[in-house]
Amino acid sequence: MSFGGASSVAAGAKRPFEYGRTHVVRPKGAHKATIVWLHGLGDNGASWSQLLETLPLPNIKWICPTAPTRPVAIFGGFPSTAWFDVADLSEDSPDDVEGLDSAAAHVANLLSTEPADIKLGVGGFSMGAATALYSGTCFAHGKYGNGNPYPVNLSVAVGLSGWLPCARALKNKIESSQEAAQKASSLPLLLCHGKADDVVLYKHGERSAEALKSTGFANVAFKSYNRLGHYTVPEEMDEVGKWLTTNLEIGTSSS
Repeated sequence: MSFGGASSVAAGAKRPFEYGRTHVVRPKGAHKATIVWLHGLGDNGASWSQLLETLPLPNIKWICPTAPTRPVAIFGGFPSTAWFDVADLSEDSPDDVEGLDSAAAHVANLLSTEPADIKLGVGGFSMGAATALYSGTCFAHGKYGNGNPYPVNLSVAVGLSGWLPCARALKNKIESSQEAAQKASSLPLLLCHGKADDVVLYKHGERSAEALKSTGFANVAFKSYNRLGHYTVPEEMDEVGKWLTTNLEIGTSSS
């Protein structure tokens, strides 16, 4: 199932971008969790929906949106599907907070119509992973980067072959309130990265995991894969499936 794009911006953002097609993978068993899964730079939601449909996770509904086509600095301003503008695929890159807020708001909008008893999560690959991790930090802080309230209750966040945007400002945000520190300490995060990744270097994934841990995210799992480049493999997706089953407490049966 898919439905057409709609423009989505965080309140106060200046530039609406048109989102592409969203693909939905319905649960094959009892619906217990919904996860928005975000593709990487230049990709689309269809490719990941096809992979996620093959996973033995019958109780999860997957929502796979497609990013807007927009000028991207790393491509010299050439347009590509991208969740936000980026000059460098690393945690050292200047942060496009407006673009990140818009992408995180789009994720929150997609999750906001799910039933109240369903656990919610966000995950992604590469730039999608960066957006997923940013969404996790917005949930913990209770606000987007622009200060507007973050509206949904996340149970998990997953990032494959990605990095953590806005890492430098995170410590102050999480230490700003007891509630933020409490949410950060309880949100399960999974980061996976290949040591042979030549697009988003392994060190950026490793540093991002360390930055999360050092700012109070106590439940961070970091998995590395020796010969893995900038793609995913069945071993990694098996790990994701087991981790989600445990942390969402959904079991593996379809009932």
